[in-house]
This record gives sequence, C-alpha cells and structure tokens, in this order.
Amino acid sequence: MLNKRKRRNARSSENFSAEEIARFDKVAETCRDPEGEYTTALEFNRARTAIMLHEICHHFGRSHDKDNAFHDLNILDVGCGGGLISEAVATKGAHVTGIDASNISIEVARRHAEHEGLAIDYKHCLVEELDNAQKFDVVINAEVVQHVADQADMIKDCVRLVRPGGMLILATINRTLTSYLVTIVGAEFVMGYLPKGTHSWRKFVKPRQLDKWVGRDFYKTFKCGMTMNPFNKKWRRSKGMRVNYMQCYHYAEK
Repeated sequence: MLNKRKRRNARSSENFSAEEIARFDKVAETCRDPEGEYTTALEFNRARTAIMLHEICHHFGRSHDKDNAFHDLNILDVGCGGGLISEAVATKGAHVTGIDASNISIEVARRHAEHEGLAIDYKHCLVEELDNAQKFDVVINAEVVQHVADQADMIKDCVRLVRPGGMLILATINRTLTSYLVTIVGAEFVMGYLPKGTHSWRKFVKPRQLDKWVGRDFYKTFKCGMTMNPFNKKWRRSKGMRVNYMQCYHYAEK
C-alpha cells in the first residue's frame, strides 16, 4: 500500500508542471471578475455550463426548471479552478466535490462558495489522488486535459471514478489548424481573451483520442462544439468541433 501511494504521489507531481500551476495561480483572483479582462472567457464558461446542466438533466431524467433537480447526485469537478462549474451544479442541489492543482484557486473557490451559501467540498489535490472507493454520478473534466503531461492517465482516472449508470463530461480543444489560429494566435496574442502562454497546441486533443482513452465501457451520448458571435461576444453550441468541443459519455450498467 505504501509503495502504491508513493507511485501515485510521484505521478501526481509530474502530471501538472509547476509552471502550469503558477500560471493558474496568477489569474485565480481575477478570473471571476465580470468587469475584468477575461469577460469573454467567463461568457464562454456560462454558455458551456448551461449545456452541461441540460445534458445532466437529460441523462438522469430531471426537469431543468426544478431548483433542486440534482439533490441526490454526487458530482466531481476535476480542475475546478475558481469554482464556476462547481457552483452552477451546486445551485441545482448536487453534492459537489471540486478539486484543483492550484491551492490559490481552491481558496478563491471556497471563499466565493461561502459568500454564496453553497456547501461545496473543495480539495487541493489531483484526480489520481482520489480513492477508488468513492464513485460519482457525474465526473466533469473541462479544459484541463490540455494542460497535463499524461493526458491518457488523467482521463482514465476520471473514468474509474464514475459509477455504473453515471456520466462523464469532457470539454477541451481540438488539435487543428483552426484551433491554433483561434485559440492561441487570436485569443491569447491578438484579442487578449486569455493570458499569453495559456495553451500549447501540441497538447490539444482530437475527439477520437478522448474516445480511445475513455474506453469501451462508456458510450458517447452527446457531442457539440462552441462558437462565438463576434458582434455580441455571445457563445452558443454548434455542430463544428474544430476548436472548443464537449463530449458526454454514459457508463453502461454491468
């Protein structure tokens, strides 16, 4: 058991580089500011989270209009950052666990949840550190896999934490020429929607790679892309998945 724990801790320390964590530490305090420099990213998250909530309702046969629709669901938000997604699902009554490699982000998330009166279990840890005994109805991994060294292992760790009958939600960036031009050249260097150096194109993930890492015990129930209206800066779902995209999977009962 001790050797297993040592191997797990060693892998944890290697998967997120100190540089990546420092980058997220730097923006932790400002990423939630609706009047700040990252308002476009906030609007993107709002639109994407609305799609996630809709898909969770659809998966479990819940009414989106009910305030307490997720009251009996345990949901894990991997790489929760400042808690934007965690809070959205918690307001629907879910029991939420949010984890992140950045301790500063976790502290920001905790303070904001307390201010909003939300009981969210925030932990400063990585997904590979969570025990197999704890299973979740929904595991969400949004915009995280493109920041880690061992991407396949991260996805497999998310997979092992989904209970039979549960769902896995993955959101990331496709590795295409379009994504390089839009996400790195456009969003980081031209428009300043994101801090420079946020992404590495080589770490972007093609949809079929996610399917392979998730494995055959899960089947895909939903997929979509995200596009922004350049005039009003509003995001919406789209069929095109050449840049940002989301895929939902169902863990079939055995």
